[in-house]
Amino acid sequence: MKKILLLTIVLISGLSLAQVTFNPGIRVGANISHLSDGPAHDYWYYVDNQNYYHNGSNTYDIKSKIDFYIGFQANIRFAKFYALQPEIYYTRQGAKYESQDPSVASKTVSVSYVGAAVVNKFYFDKFNIHFGPTLELLTDYKNVESPTEADLGFLFGAGYDITKNFGVEARIKKGFVHINSDHTNVTFQTGVYYTFNMKK
Repeated sequence: MKKILLLTIVLISGLSLAQVTFNPGIRVGANISHLSDGPAHDYWYYVDNQNYYHNGSNTYDIKSKIDFYIGFQANIRFAKFYALQPEIYYTRQGAKYESQDPSVASKTVSVSYVGAAVVNKFYFDKFNIHFGPTLELLTDYKNVESPTEADLGFLFGAGYDITKNFGVEARIKKGFVHINSDHTNVTFQTGVYYTFNMKK
């Protein structure tokens, strides 16, 4: 216990002595998204001319969909090895539904969000690993019935600073809220970021 307390004091002292810097930036890149938790199903019924009810259903295989994200970041560098990076962004996700019935057309499901993340970044020279929670609010959707209005998730990724201002990143982002009764968001992101220098 004493060792843990001593280590905590040393870390806090190191952070307090470090010169904190603040540098805003932008992020943009590609989403490769799909929906987890099994195949998708459509169910419907209709009435024919003789007033009989007929039930119908179709099963879809879920495939990845490519779209984009764009956002802003605020890199708050507390130490050489650590920064806290709040982010706000717009992201388009979803999946392709490939029909198993030749008589039923395939379709693309789209869900768009405005989101926020609180990202912890740990630096190893030019490399970094980062992770943190996300909150996303639904702004638009297509080909999915009554999706939930918000999604809570977690991201994990890695980045590389090509220059002092410009870098590349890759992330996996997993949602924990079902967007409908069956599926959750899973998104792989790959893109670039640019950080603006600010006066100290």
